Amino acid sequence: MYEKILQVFDAFVEYAVLLIELIGVGVILFSVGRALWGLWKRNRRVRLELAEGIALALEFKLGGELLRTLTVRDWNELLILGAVILLRAAMTFLIQWEIRLEKKSEQEEWEKKK
Repeated sequence: MYEKILQVFDAFVEYAVLLIELIGVGVILFSVGRALWGLWKRNRRVRLELAEGIALALEFKLGGELLRTLTVRDWNELLILGAVILLRAAMTFLIQWEIRLEKKSEQEEWEKKK
């Protein structure tokens, strides 16, 4: 009985991870499409919007990785998963930092025009 419940749980988690990561990929593709359209229209905020989209996608991917930790059975897998989580968290932090700098630069430019 326990084995059957464990199999169902593992399958549920794997499908949930797949769905969450698929959403992350969709967000990236949508953001890149909007960025290309923004470049075509010469939108000044295209860089900021792309960075925000990538940050959101990384949050989905990070959520998928965290959910994946529920099914890890081996220390080696856990170490690899931990490294992936740390790498994605660092990338998210750097992108959020870049977004703040871009918004600050945009605000300074707006104030100069006044």
